[in-house]
Amino acid sequence: MGGVIDLHTHSTASDGTDTPAELMRHAAAAGLDVVGLTDHDTTAGWAPAVEALPPGLTLIRGAEVSCRWFGPDRSVGLHMLAYLFDPVQPAFAAELARVKQARESRAERMVTLLREDGVDIDWEEIRAFAAGGTVGRPHIAQALVRAGLVSTVSEAFASQWLGARYRVPKEDVEVFTALKLIRGAGGVPVFAHPLAARRGPIVPDELIAELAAAGLFGIEADHEDHTPAERAHVRELAADLDLVVTGSSDYHGANKVVRLSANTTAPEALDRIVDAASGVEPVKA
Repeated sequence: MGGVIDLHTHSTASDGTDTPAELMRHAAAAGLDVVGLTDHDTTAGWAPAVEALPPGLTLIRGAEVSCRWFGPDRSVGLHMLAYLFDPVQPAFAAELARVKQARESRAERMVTLLREDGVDIDWEEIRAFAAGGTVGRPHIAQALVRAGLVSTVSEAFASQWLGARYRVPKEDVEVFTALKLIRGAGGVPVFAHPLAARRGPIVPDELIAELAAAGLFGIEADHEDHTPAERAHVRELAADLDLVVTGSSDYHGANKVVRLSANTTAPEALDRIVDAASGVEPVKA
């Protein structure tokens, strides 16, 4: 499967600003041949994306699963991209539903805390804006922007807002459990932006080796939050552990400045992912 391949994007089904249909149109306009839709902990965007798929564009259906590693000294949050899994496989579907509900309860609690301090934003309006997808902090940030309380989503993530004062911890899937569930649903797990230290604590290389032994298939090297040195290090790890290397934009629409195809995946890497999957097939219009 050749051409220009971007395997990590988000729609309004999680924390992007493009609807799934808009995202498909924008992907085609950006010159992509293959796009991966990987909203956080949900497949809500799959059906509308398939329905709107422009001619010539191939859709890789997936999700970005919120995971956590419980290390000896601290726990670390990490994200696992799951590609081409069966969305109705009972165990994985139930876990995604649990995480989605936990994220929604967390978001509702943050809105309650804001309202208790006199911030006039409406929970039902925020839920409606999420259009059935996973409600998260970006949706609340967008509500703060619409209310004129902050100028940008980035400003809403500052410590006096959603970065600390009104932030509530979220529930994640234990990472080895996530690998087992993704594989059990016929999916292919790829570790997203593993060395993005600017996002917070990262896991040690030794854990990545353990994940590879437990079923991890690939690792995202080319990402806007990786420095050139970090990208090179991920490639070295992948070579040592026989992991597929991917690259992507992690596009979120207007929520981030990164554009579609900012980083891409080699066709041979995608071929290996497709060959390893047994859940659902790529979709081409």
